Amino acid sequence: MTAFSNRSREQKVCKSRAEDQNFIRAQRLMSETPLIDGHNDLPWQLRKQFDNQLNKVNLTTLSTTHTNIEKIKKGQLGAQFWSAYVPCASQYKDAVRQTLEQIDVIHRMCQKYPESFMFATSTQDIIDAFESNRTASLIGVEGGHSIDSSLGTLRTMYHLGARYLTLTHSCNTPWADNWLVDTGSEPSQHNGLSPFGKQVIAEMNRLGMLIDLAHVPVKVMNQVLDLSAAPVIFSHSSAYSICPHKRNVPDDVLIRVNQTGGIVMVNFYNDYVTCGKTAKLSDVADHFDHIKKVGGVEIVGFGGDFDGVTRLPQGLEDVSKVPNLVAELLRRKWTDEEVKAALGNNLLRVMKEVEKVRDRLSEQSPDDEPIPYHEVENPCRTSFSSSDTGVIHSVSAPVLLLTLAAQAYITLTAQ
Repeated sequence: MTAFSNRSREQKVCKSRAEDQNFIRAQRLMSETPLIDGHNDLPWQLRKQFDNQLNKVNLTTLSTTHTNIEKIKKGQLGAQFWSAYVPCASQYKDAVRQTLEQIDVIHRMCQKYPESFMFATSTQDIIDAFESNRTASLIGVEGGHSIDSSLGTLRTMYHLGARYLTLTHSCNTPWADNWLVDTGSEPSQHNGLSPFGKQVIAEMNRLGMLIDLAHVPVKVMNQVLDLSAAPVIFSHSSAYSICPHKRNVPDDVLIRVNQTGGIVMVNFYNDYVTCGKTAKLSDVADHFDHIKKVGGVEIVGFGGDFDGVTRLPQGLEDVSKVPNLVAELLRRKWTDEEVKAALGNNLLRVMKEVEKVRDRLSEQSPDDEPIPYHEVENPCRTSFSSSDTGVIHSVSAPVLLLTLAAQAYITLTAQ
């Protein structure tokens, strides 16, 4: 055996030992700080594959999804925002019913597997679940079409446990444009947000509901960053400068997310990671590095989009593989504190601030000004309000501006 081959073998051994040490260190950090993932579509897979008949499913060993309880344990998943998603095809039809059914199946997951899942609605719930070695299970409603242009429906879903609303999915709503507007494949209907869309933002601030800007165009990103009294999240989006896909976040917005205290939770979908059909774990880490460089480590998080996508990077094939990504960040010289920030501390900080804004606004009354009926009138919609008969009314712009100004004033004076 030559001296060269000996050196080559020794180098491989040393590299293997270093990788093992990074993985062990990753596991330790994940045992100290909860990994909080912003978006998982397992509930949608339960609908597609089993019609939400949870009694026919063994979630411990389910093999047709990226996610099951065994994979969750191996992946050290501390908290998960489960997506209550229904397609845009349900808009103007039965989106509310179907969304409620998705909320219901998330509740039933927690009830059927109480040793693995703990239903959660607050930062304290996440901490309590982590300390009891269970996965905190939160709800995110993915798509503004799910509320059918109703603040009453928004409030009801909040009371049922939903803690974020993604403002749009892949269709415009009667009050907000979606991300496809930026591709040119769909026209803008509202130049971002309509007046009612701005009411939705104010009401979400009052409720203490996270505003999710994944799936919105850049115009809406900036409008919300201007309007919201609370920090925002991107529950499953990546860096536009690394992969120029319109679902990703441009650098100027990353900077604004830092300035407003929000978070961008990195999506693992190949098409958003490399803008191609294939990707590697290291490609995902490049997004973490870029967001950290441009916006600061305090805005980075995990938003894998497991069970909502068809292609995942080599090395991140399912939920169990996430510790590999954490180890890669450590290999790239991320410090323990930086890794802990990305794992969960950043999201906990954002959620605490949203809860603080809710508490500051607690004396405000719920907004009961409906969307103008002519903006939502269609053959499937009924109305029994006398004000809707032959009358076109509009949201009072001065009232809306006063509401937002009051919220901003309360927030500033309380700091």
